[in-house]
Amino acid sequence: MITINFDKAKAITKERLRAERTPLLQAQDVAFQRALESGANTTAIVAEKQRLRNITQLADQATTLEQLKQIEV
Repeated sequence: MITINFDKAKAITKERLRAERTPLLQAQDVAFQRALESGANTTAIVAEKQRLRNITQLADQATTLEQLKQIEV
């Protein structure tokens, strides 16, 4: 019988999410800088950056392995 350490599964999921969000955050940083330079509205960029930063909280809130598997950046 295979048993899964749920705390370890959460930690692994968080690391995966962090790795996946890194290039997305970098892209948003570039978009933010360009928006500042052109005087464009940065509201959507700021919101997306915050969503990406908060993504690991979804792993903390998960109560089943299936929920962990469904979390995507």
